[in-house]
Amino acid sequence: MTNDNRESANGGGLRRRTLLGAGAAVGAGSLAMPFIGRAEAADTIKIGLLLAKTGDIAGQTEYLANGAYLALAERGGKVMGKPAELVWYDEPSPQGAQQNMQKLVQEAGVVAVLGGALSSSALAEEATAERLKIPFVISNAAATEITGKNCNRYTFRLNTPVAVQAAMFTPFLLDKGKKWYFLTAAYAFGQDIAKSFKELLAKNGGTIVGDDSVPLNTPDYSSFILKIREAKPDMILGGVPAGDLSTFLKQWNEMGMKGKIPVCEIAVGDSDIWSVGPDAATGLYTSLWWYNNPNNSAEEKAFAAAYLKKYGKPAADKAWMGWITAKSLFEAIDAAKSTKPDAIIAALENWKGGTAADPYSYRKGDHQMLLKNLVIQVKPKITDKWDYFDVVGSVPKNAADLDKVFGVPAENGCKMI
Repeated sequence: MTNDNRESANGGGLRRRTLLGAGAAVGAGSLAMPFIGRAEAADTIKIGLLLAKTGDIAGQTEYLANGAYLALAERGGKVMGKPAELVWYDEPSPQGAQQNMQKLVQEAGVVAVLGGALSSSALAEEATAERLKIPFVISNAAATEITGKNCNRYTFRLNTPVAVQAAMFTPFLLDKGKKWYFLTAAYAFGQDIAKSFKELLAKNGGTIVGDDSVPLNTPDYSSFILKIREAKPDMILGGVPAGDLSTFLKQWNEMGMKGKIPVCEIAVGDSDIWSVGPDAATGLYTSLWWYNNPNNSAEEKAFAAAYLKKYGKPAADKAWMGWITAKSLFEAIDAAKSTKPDAIIAALENWKGGTAADPYSYRKGDHQMLLKNLVIQVKPKITDKWDYFDVVGSVPKNAADLDKVFGVPAENGCKMI
């Protein structure tokens, strides 16, 4: 097994690398946990991390990994009372991710897997999880199909599906007007965003004044910005991931467009906006969590404090996402008192987190986590290095409406077997 496929926190053995996006990454070497090492005993519990190590998404996956490692550190490095180890393999492409999941299970001997940074990889990974009969908890990917038509009993997913986020977000967007310009990426996530929001816009009598599907890792958005300026939309409906959004916002500012037309997008990582810098940052977004939200639970506030102490910067939303998915899996294994797949699955289906006002749990019908989403807006004037956002909404307002907002699993295309 090569170091290219595996990272183990064995005495600081995590491979260091340079991440794209200034201010977006945390050095991989800082992930090292003194209690996590190569398995020296047969009863060490191994859990896989399947997250991209390179590319624009690496700025987000570093936070996802940090959160997972911190969740294990909080437990003294033990799961079910036994020493535990996180084994991190790359997801370089959908095909490569499938191969590495198989290696995690068949060679590294993991009992479950955490991961799924991009929807294109996660869709491939969940099929592999079903084939290998291994519990798989997706921490980031938001494509609707993951817990829709592609759902399976081995896969659980944290992030709110694109179609649900779109329905949650649309009332805020309609307040800005009904002439929208679509700028979405040419892959599963972007296509899902375009489809969902176009349907909602049509239902509300809106107009598409521009529609561009752009390649991943587009280096120059100037031609698209000129088209947007000419179209004069009420707002831009974005659907570009990670570093691509950072690139666009920087060029948007450089071309004098900041503040002239609102930029709106769902499921945006804090680290991507941080990397833009205070001068160029702008927009209205959805997020699952914000470190400075006064409504965070006591446990989440403790996590945020621990993260700040360890890494010297606030926890991004992706850090929380890595933490809560790892926490749910660790606690499920504890509750199951077993590492057998069926026992872990049953325990995950019964796991609950959050508070009475803001609960979250995986729904049995499709293994989708039900939780409120935040609507956050970049402050008009940023005076703090990290505090970029104001929370302008929480949807749905009442936790009792979560099931209704997320829709019936079968109607969403999920037929759990």
